Order: sequence, then C-alpha cells, then structure tokens
Amino acid sequence: MNSEMGLRPLLLLPEILLFVGGVACLIVGSFLSRRRQWLTRVVAAAALLGCIVAASIELARPAQTAFEGSFGVDTGTGIARSIAAIATLLVLALATDEIAGSPRESETYALLLFSATGTLVLAGADDLLVLATGFLLTSIPLYGLVGLARTPKSAEAAMKTYLLGALFGILLLLGVTILYGIAGTTAYAELDEGLASAPAAATAAGLVAVLAGLMFKAGGVPAHFWVPDAAQAASGTVATFLTTVPKIGAIVAAYRLVTALPDNVGWPLLVAILAAASMSLGNLAAYWQQDPRRMLGWSTVSQVGFLLVPVSVAGHSDLALPSMLYYLAGYTVTNVAAFAVTTALPGHRDLASYRGLASSHPWLAGSLVVALLGLVGTPPTAVFIGKLTTATAAWDGGQAWLVVVVFANSLASLFYYLRWIVPIYRIGTAENIPTPRFTPSPWSTRAAIAASAATLLLGVAAGVVWKVADGVLIR
Repeated sequence: MNSEMGLRPLLLLPEILLFVGGVACLIVGSFLSRRRQWLTRVVAAAALLGCIVAASIELARPAQTAFEGSFGVDTGTGIARSIAAIATLLVLALATDEIAGSPRESETYALLLFSATGTLVLAGADDLLVLATGFLLTSIPLYGLVGLARTPKSAEAAMKTYLLGALFGILLLLGVTILYGIAGTTAYAELDEGLASAPAAATAAGLVAVLAGLMFKAGGVPAHFWVPDAAQAASGTVATFLTTVPKIGAIVAAYRLVTALPDNVGWPLLVAILAAASMSLGNLAAYWQQDPRRMLGWSTVSQVGFLLVPVSVAGHSDLALPSMLYYLAGYTVTNVAAFAVTTALPGHRDLASYRGLASSHPWLAGSLVVALLGLVGTPPTAVFIGKLTTATAAWDGGQAWLVVVVFANSLASLFYYLRWIVPIYRIGTAENIPTPRFTPSPWSTRAAIAASAATLLLGVAAGVVWKVADGVLIR
C-alpha cells in the first residue's frame, strides 16, 4: 500500500492527545477528593499544550493524509487545531474561577476535551463518514455540558440543544446517505467524479442536509435556536466554549465539503443565502436582549454568517481560505474576551448593571469594549481585518451582493453593542436595577485581558501574520 495513503495514526497525534487527556481526567478525577480535583485541570491543560505543540510541528510539514485519505492534515487542519486548543485553554482559565472544587469538575474537563477532539476531527475530515463521526463526538459532550448548571433554565436549554442536535444529526446522516448512494463513495477525493453525472436535484438534497447538520454545530441558520438559550443558561465556562470552539470545526468542515463538489451544483448561492440569513437574523434578534450572555449568543449566530462568506466563494477566490482562517482566529479570541468578562462578573446579568464599570474596574471595562468593538469589526482589531478580507474574497469570487450584506450587517451590529458599551462609562447606579459590587474573578479577568490584547495584536500585526500564513498556505 502507498505510504501516502496508509493509516499513519501519528498524524492524528493532536486529536489523540486531547482524547487521552479527557479519558485521564475521568479516571484520575474518580480517585481524587474534591479539594484535589485541580489536578485534573493540570492534566487537561497539559493535553491542550501538547496538542498545540504537535499541531505547530505538523503545520510546518507538507500536506498529508491519514487513514487511507479519509483525514487531511494540511493548513486548514493545522490552524484549526491550534485555534481550538488555545480557545479551550482560555476556557480552562474561566473554569478555575467558576467550577474549581465543584462536584463535577473533572467531568467538565473531560467533556470539554472530548468535544474539542470532535472539533478537530470535523476540521480534518476528508470523508463523509469521518465527518459524521466528528459531528457526533463534538455534539454529545455538549448536551451534558449545557445541563451541568443544574437549574431549570439549563435543563430547558440542554433539552432544546439535545432535540435540535438529534434532528440535525439525522439530517446530516441522511445527507451522507444520499451523497453516498448517488456517488458510490464517501471519500471527498472521489466525490467530484462520482457526482458529476448524478442528478443535480439529488446532489443538492444531500448537500442541503449535510450543511444543515454542520450549521447546528456552527450555530447558524437554520439550526441556531439552541445557541442563545444555552449561552444564557449554561455556566460562563460552558457558554464560552460552545459559542466558540465547535464553530471552528464546523466552518472548516463546510469549506472542505463544498470544495469537493462538482460545478453542476449551485452550492455557492446556497452557502451565501445561509450566510446572509445568519448575519441578519442574529443581528435583529440581538437588538432586544437585556441579558449580556443571551445578546452574545445571538451575536455568535450573526458571526457565523460572516464566517460563511469565504466558504461561499471557496475555489473561486485565492483569498477564501486565508481570510476564513484569519477570521476564525480573530473571532475566537474576541468572543472569548467578551464571555470572559461576563464570567468575571457573574452577578451582572443585565446590561444596565454594567453601569460605572469603567471607573470601578478599568482594565475589565477596557477588555470588554475592545471585544465588543472587535465583534463589530472596528479597526485595529482582528475581526476588522477578517471582515475586510472575507468581503474582498466575496467580491473577487463574484458575490458582490454579499459584500453589501456584510457591510450593512456590520454597521447594524454597532447599535446593539453600544447598548452595552454606553452604561460602562456612566457614573452611578441605574434606577430600580441593583448593581452587585464585588471583586471580579481573577482568572476570568486575566483571560479577558489576554484575549482582548490578542485581538488587538492580531489586528495591528495583520500584515506580518498574513505573510506568515500565506507562506504556510503555499508550502
């Protein structure tokens, strides 16, 4: 057998490290007292650091495949691995404040690592069956994570997440079945040839079903309904994770899938419609929210739309892949920064309760403002560069109308973010709204400052980062 198409399991070392780390957290945690559960957090952090190192080493090598071509180890996989592991590491910092010493501490770390493993499998999937496996491995731990808060709202959110996950999981498997039935293969490398002579309607039906499943993982239209409920009801640790990490795998997986399809299917228009719908619906729904985490939940739905823009021109613009990966990196640290502030101030569950934050906790207020303006796409943040380059890719790929939608939604999002920013710089307490005053959680505060600094650094150093990434892409 050709070594290039053999099993080569060591190419999946980052995924193996995360999965083994999750198993270790479960086993070690069962033998530790509650006061010593912090050791499992060390195990989880070590697995994530090992994943980052292994992914970085693999990223410097030529693109390869593992398990007979069913898993691709290339630029998209390598960058997705690093972004997802860094984001999960920041989530562990939030967990240090929020769940340290709790009865489900080690189980939480294990579920986080298992779901992150599924995200990496999604990102590297070059086969429809591997795609389905990654979907399930990412989804199943999320159901448990959402319900760990053990409140009526979290139970409702967990049930909604589970039911929607089951529905869209069935749709994804139906799509896989249809595509396999008409193409005679599940391998991406052979889909183009297998689907070229197939009925376009059948191919379109399979693609719609698979993309619908991926939109559940990404949190985009039409599978977005669970996101705001879960972001509001889950713990800050879980809310940060579920609105950030699974999106990485789902977006990269969608990009890989559409580039494997023949030109006789109008997938660019389909993806562009999903992008426009997610952007617009997420923005409209966020306008009326008072709970900051629920607002951020709807904001993440909108951000999925922006992330889908380069996917809609995959293969039609040289900017599509680098702009998508850059946007993913910028969005990840920016979203983590915003959620980290809400985790540092868990008692502030109304926008008005942030009144005067700039005078009482200026560093935390500054981090929040950077994160919110970053989500809008304000220079010099990373998301600004991401939106600019993705819009350029859309223009270059012949989707000029989508560029108009991008800029219109970016401008519209400013208004509901201002509803949160303005109270931060007002002095005094809002009438009839008790404003809890306490010392912010230390680790969450550090994570917020670090993530917001990364947002600015990625934006300011965009030229250097882009040149490095461009060199990696053409290796």
